[in-house]
Amino acid sequence: MGCRGPKSIIQVRNDLTFLDLTVQQIEHLNKKYSVNVPLVLMNSFNTDKDTEKIIRKYKGLQVEIYTFNQSCFPRISKESLHPIAHNCNIEENIESWYPPGHGDFYDSFKNSGLLQKFINSGRDYCFISNIDNLGATVDLNILNMLLSKDINSPEFVMEVTNKTKADVKGGTLIQYENKLRLLEIAQVPKEHLEEFKSVKKFKFFNTNNLWIKLSAIDKVLNEQSMNLEIIVNNKTLDNNLNIIQLETAVGAAMKSFNGGLGINVPRSRFLPVKKTSDLMLVMSNLYHMRNGTLSMSPLRMFPTTPLVKLGDKDFAKVKDFLSRFASIPDILELDHLTVSGDVTFGRNVSLKV
Repeated sequence: MGCRGPKSIIQVRNDLTFLDLTVQQIEHLNKKYSVNVPLVLMNSFNTDKDTEKIIRKYKGLQVEIYTFNQSCFPRISKESLHPIAHNCNIEENIESWYPPGHGDFYDSFKNSGLLQKFINSGRDYCFISNIDNLGATVDLNILNMLLSKDINSPEFVMEVTNKTKADVKGGTLIQYENKLRLLEIAQVPKEHLEEFKSVKKFKFFNTNNLWIKLSAIDKVLNEQSMNLEIIVNNKTLDNNLNIIQLETAVGAAMKSFNGGLGINVPRSRFLPVKKTSDLMLVMSNLYHMRNGTLSMSPLRMFPTTPLVKLGDKDFAKVKDFLSRFASIPDILELDHLTVSGDVTFGRNVSLKV
């Protein structure tokens, strides 16, 4: 969306950022139940310094915040298959390096010392989610299930939700060799892409909300039994250089754990902001906010969100998007909106289509 630095500091609601909302959620949880749930942020070399400065403003709140850095890998030239970095000085060659996807969580979390710290303090599970998923709050129903004595405590739980035509690229769960596995679109041969995108054949997709037993992470890493599929990500840099990034997905580790489960959760637990069209939805009167948590307005007549498409040329970047709205329109009765070209919106606009 054209942002520089951590995505977590984009303002998404009432001048509050993704990080502000997350901190509010956890502070409310800690106060309500007299507990001490910490917030742990995984940074990259691109966001670490900025994040450390930002989190200083939360001192004094009832939330402990920890950070750790994920790994740094060299980008590879697609033509030569050699690293494009001229030397190992990352600051001098920052465009030549990249963080290798959220699948790097496991090793980096352990190497930071935080995994052992939390195990030693008696904590059992971590809840992992993308900071830009505003629906990913701590769900006590799931936590109580994990801690229930009526079942064998699962080591790995993935939240999935019903697939729609807007989610055809999302990873899905499959049964293979008597274990649940995550299948990503990047792993699907071209001749089977339409089959993968089928809403009838694959009815659920991964929200990337995960619950994982800390002791199981430690065990799997110590046994060196984690085997994550490599995702080849092709990119073109500003200088038109074609490069390759080798990445992994955090959910792909599911097959390495015992008793992996998929839980079908309501769509409300998947509210990602990947584009400015998503930003428009969460900034609007479609949602109410309380204690950092967004919920759909009871005045909305339909259970689904409007399908909004904004032109990439004029709306893709946050700065350009904001400049085109004097105020975010009333969209309570909106079903579909497509905007292209040099369009601006005045104040007190109501959209009903």
